[in-house]
Amino acid sequence: MPQIIPALGGALVVAGLIGVVVGLVPRPPAEPAPRTSRPSPLAARWRGLTRRTKVLLGVGFAAGVVAWAVTGWAIAIIIGPLAVAGLPALLSSPGADAQIAKLEALEEWTRGLASVLTVGVGLEEAIRATLRSAPEAIRPEVTSLVARLRARMGTEAALRAFADDLDDTTGDMVAAFLILGARKRGQGLADVLTSLAESVAADVRARRAIEADRAKPRTTARWVTIITIAVLAYLLIFTGEYVAPYGTALGQLLLTLLLGIYVLLLWWMRQMAKGEKLPRFLGLSSGSLVTESRTITGAGAR
Repeated sequence: MPQIIPALGGALVVAGLIGVVVGLVPRPPAEPAPRTSRPSPLAARWRGLTRRTKVLLGVGFAAGVVAWAVTGWAIAIIIGPLAVAGLPALLSSPGADAQIAKLEALEEWTRGLASVLTVGVGLEEAIRATLRSAPEAIRPEVTSLVARLRARMGTEAALRAFADDLDDTTGDMVAAFLILGARKRGQGLADVLTSLAESVAADVRARRAIEADRAKPRTTARWVTIITIAVLAYLLIFTGEYVAPYGTALGQLLLTLLLGIYVLLLWWMRQMAKGEKLPRFLGLSSGSLVTESRTITGAGAR
């Protein structure tokens, strides 16, 4: 054992000398690695916001600063932007109106396509002819469909991509009927499309009725929120003693907790009113129309 300690010491001395020699040997300067300027997650998220959201955040921040200067509540600097930009999003319709408008435009386009087919032209030519009169709500989808047909893409593949662009089960129904018409190339497709347009119109009416029922709790929550904000503003301005406990650190923490619970309830209500999206049955990944044909037949029988 006593002999091992001097040996280890000598080895460490030798290793140190080798390290000094290696460090003194001149080396060519290493080229600096190219720096890729990646934006921070916060900057990337800020760039992804719409202009309207950025304006609302700015207005909310200014309102929060003013509230902080008047009341001394530092939490207002955070609550202001979140309230001004977040409450309209929580209390607005979750995009159902735009989808209904798109389906209404799809029904109009289907009727127009049926009228063009009555003159005896082919399906592809009829689709290209409807581009000029395509409703604004689905003009990008119809434009993409016509572009694919002009690029010599197969009719079935182009229609499946058209269904993916629409991203709705009713759009799948229209595209599936067109695919079956492109396969069979028989007479009577115009009459089928006219009947299909009537079914789409009925679907639009049903969705509008459902959305009207879903809008009632959103309206109630909107008015409750407005009244709550008005009452809190009145108590803060005219009865400072009533809300004075919220000026302390513990009070602001409690206020943040209560407001967070309220926002969570608004988000929960929005999720409940959103409803579940009907599953699609058509897309580019499908290889055949056997199951789709059965679905269409069953829907037509109902």
